[in-house]
Amino acid sequence: MSAHPSVGWIGTGRMGLEMAARLCKGGADVLAWNRTRAKAEPLAAYGAKVADRVADLAARDIVFCMVSAWKDVKQVMGELLAGKAQPRLVIECSSISLEGSAELRQMLAARGIDYLAAPVSGNAKVIKAGKLSFVCSGPRKSFDEALPLLKMIAPAASYVGEGELARIVKICHNVFLGVVTQSLAEITVLAQKAGVPRHAFLEFLNQSVMGSMFTRYKTPAFVNLDFKVTFTPELLKKDMDLGLDAGRRFGVPMPLAAATRDLVQAMMDRGMKEEDFATLLLQQAQASGIALKPENVEVKDGLS
Repeated sequence: MSAHPSVGWIGTGRMGLEMAARLCKGGADVLAWNRTRAKAEPLAAYGAKVADRVADLAARDIVFCMVSAWKDVKQVMGELLAGKAQPRLVIECSSISLEGSAELRQMLAARGIDYLAAPVSGNAKVIKAGKLSFVCSGPRKSFDEALPLLKMIAPAASYVGEGELARIVKICHNVFLGVVTQSLAEITVLAQKAGVPRHAFLEFLNQSVMGSMFTRYKTPAFVNLDFKVTFTPELLKKDMDLGLDAGRRFGVPMPLAAATRDLVQAMMDRGMKEEDFATLLLQQAQASGIALKPENVEVKDGLS
């Protein structure tokens, strides 16, 4: 692969736009496509070109894909590979199942195209703060070749082995995300109902050994009830379902994950679908007999 490979980018939603923007800012030659062209056009300000068709990306050296679900990945990959031109390497970053990822690997291998599964941990704000992380699996040589581009997007890129191992790591990560958020909601509501302001409780927690980048990041939402979307309940439920499916496949009981998945579903059934999944806090408060109000306290998210 050349020292300065050309890059195709599929998908410029909340995550994809920010990831592709960092590639552009790093000096990469990027041609981007999105189903709604207007969502890709902001990348032109950073030097990217915008394609009219997915097939226009096929002649690029490396193609990244960041879309919502396996059905979308399968559709765009079919369009990408419909002609004679083809990339040398596809880097797929969406949250998809083990089976979907394996099917994609087989589809690409039949065309002689290398494939790196590279899902991420983070969201658009995390990307802007330069704290995104990749987990990657596939041929080691593909990871080594892609690493300079991955490093333009994120400071951390972990290689975990061959095949679809990155997918199971991402599924485990997002199951943990759901369980931790529900647990954080429960203890925060417990502290408040006992008389402790949310901001005071979370200030202590964030400075203790139990605090983390994640608890600090979610503190503004929990304190001031700003549930601007970083990750929807629907997407979280999808990943919880993938985790539970993996648990059954590998014979690992997951009672906490199952309970959390059902709570996410219950929240969606009550109409809480459009805001951030941190609205688990509101559901927990309602179940506990209290109505939450914004505390209007300035708190840091740990990213800036």
